[in-house]
Amino acid sequence: MRLGIISALAEEQHGLIEAFEGPYKHIHGMREYTTGKLWEIDAVCVLSRIGKVAAAMTAAILVEKFGVTHIVFTGVAGSGDKNVNVGDIVVAEALVQHDFDASPLFPRFEIPLTGLSRFATDVALTERLANAAAKTTRVHRGLIASGDQFIGKLAQIQAIKAGLPDLLAVEMEGAAVAQVCFELGIPFAVIRTISDNANDDAAVDFMHFIKTVASRYAFEVIHNFCHPD
Repeated sequence: MRLGIISALAEEQHGLIEAFEGPYKHIHGMREYTTGKLWEIDAVCVLSRIGKVAAAMTAAILVEKFGVTHIVFTGVAGSGDKNVNVGDIVVAEALVQHDFDASPLFPRFEIPLTGLSRFATDVALTERLANAAAKTTRVHRGLIASGDQFIGKLAQIQAIKAGLPDLLAVEMEGAAVAQVCFELGIPFAVIRTISDNANDDAAVDFMHFIKTVASRYAFEVIHNFCHPD
């Protein structure tokens, strides 16, 4: 395994870079890729920056230039369900682009020429990641939706939920990484710590959470992932 670890923000990877053995930094496409051993696993760590295009580009470079064989995206998300609380972790079993709509040419959410609206994560990688996360906090597994919007209004999350009733979390990158990995045949998993309730208080809650909790959760989960029982 050569594991690619992607996050959108620096706070979501705090501590991981420092944990690398023999780190070597590469600059490519305005991004810094750190390669080396992470708890005995050959790994490449990188910040994608925010949004679907940025995430897709990063995932493709990880595969094509750095030769990763598996990808994990770790970061934060807004809750998409009343039973998913701030501080919980959602491990994706499938991802969808909630802002993609090519109808009437194709059904809503379906990505043209793939025949898919939802991209399933790798079963084994997801199971290992969920087990690692369960040592840290409460874990949910299911649908995560991505879009190029920060969901900070109750009306926004209600509109998305109306089209995706089984939605657990919303964010801005995971489904793009999922599509890239699907098209390149790369096993992948996505894990998100809930930072806010995607409502009118989301912006304030998000900034507080990302500074105080996100880095610790990401570090602990990836450490547990690399050291399964």
